[in-house]
Amino acid sequence: MKNLPTAEIINRCDWCGDDPLYQKYHDEEWGVPTFDDATLFEFLILEGAQAGLSWITVLRKRENYRKAFHQFNPEKIARYSENKIQRLKLDAGIIRNDLKIRSAITNAQCYLELCNEKDSLSNYLWNFVDGKPIKNHWQSMKEIPANTTLSDTISKDLKKRGFKFVGSTIVYAYMQSMGIVNDHLVSCHCYDS
Repeated sequence: MKNLPTAEIINRCDWCGDDPLYQKYHDEEWGVPTFDDATLFEFLILEGAQAGLSWITVLRKRENYRKAFHQFNPEKIARYSENKIQRLKLDAGIIRNDLKIRSAITNAQCYLELCNEKDSLSNYLWNFVDGKPIKNHWQSMKEIPANTTLSDTISKDLKKRGFKFVGSTIVYAYMQSMGIVNDHLVSCHCYDS
């Protein structure tokens, strides 16, 4: 966990605004290099669920997702039946989009195949950056891209492996959240954390 500055005014990236849940996520998770496969898998599912919505919407439903999706256990999710899908579509605690629910199952199956081939999702992802986060030097939110050549490459490879809801923009947001890329503004207290 990061240490917060003791000053009353804390400089953060603009996107988290004044929402305490958003600020906590920004301060403690977003952009922190993550090598734990359980967390990487959870966020792969959550980033796909976020497509077309705001991240705060997904963040507010995160605990419900954990309950509904067996704490993001890929072995269990990969075996979900049609009956389970229909129950999930009735769960107001998650985003009840049929394609997104089905993509979580597909992605769990693809995740297991990828781990069989690459040993772990962590090894697979971090190999793209030689195990070190890309540290950008953005002065304002306007400078931060929605996608990059690297997110294009990862997206294409994931799609080739059968993953769903892994377009380049989603993959770039995923890279940011998992700390594969550090897109905290240089003025943000988390920039050098």
